[in-house]
Amino acid sequence: MTMRITTSKTKVFFDEAKISYIDSTIIIGKNKLHYIETGEKTNPTLFFVHGSPGSWDAYKDYLKDTLLLKKYRMIAIDRPGFGYSNFGKAENLFEQSSVIEQFVEKIKNGKNIYLVGHSYGGPIIVKMAVDKPNTFKGIVILAGSIDPDAETPEKWRKIFKAKPIRYIVPGALRPANDELIWLKEDLKIMKPTLYKITANVVVIHGTQDPLVPYSNVAFIEKEFVNAKSMEVISIKNANHFIPWEHFETIRNKLLNLKE
Repeated sequence: MTMRITTSKTKVFFDEAKISYIDSTIIIGKNKLHYIETGEKTNPTLFFVHGSPGSWDAYKDYLKDTLLLKKYRMIAIDRPGFGYSNFGKAENLFEQSSVIEQFVEKIKNGKNIYLVGHSYGGPIIVKMAVDKPNTFKGIVILAGSIDPDAETPEKWRKIFKAKPIRYIVPGALRPANDELIWLKEDLKIMKPTLYKITANVVVIHGTQDPLVPYSNVAFIEKEFVNAKSMEVISIKNANHFIPWEHFETIRNKLLNLKE
């Protein structure tokens, strides 16, 4: 239940694809942020942020895609609390975003940076675009949970957060449970700041998403009033797992982001 793959399995994956990669960790204060990088260092950056729970390997097929590799340097992180980034220690939306923003400062190369976030990764990249409106050229929100009113946290989550029951929650499910309990309030706090987003925005969402309601799309269109551009791609009858079940649709959009 750790929702992560070992270093040896990572090597096998990229070796079989005949793709060069970097597997590394950057220390930011008390935080370790683990990441995988592929592509030419001098290219614009696609920066991937996974959902809850999860790790960098949610995007492994993108990181080895030959078409994307021709255009981008690609980086996929383990968010704080997941994978090999301070595993098990949950942080709220604002703490995570701050750590990841500091990571970006260390790895940016002077070229355009595009943020891609799925599910809980959606509000993470939105907060980053709020905090650093001049740093990111575009953000791609994949089934992202942005609207606080659409968040309906299950009552059982608080039961599993309480001691001693929380200690029987296995692996990555514990930090996932914690951050999802906090998310609704975090989104309420973030909502008044959404006008600060000035990046190009792409929203890709399945119309039958049972986990993050499609109504988030209308919320984003309404609240991102200063976005440089707004494009919505609605995938008819698709569920929450669009990064994997609709790979080509998403990959093709990433290949044609506004510069």
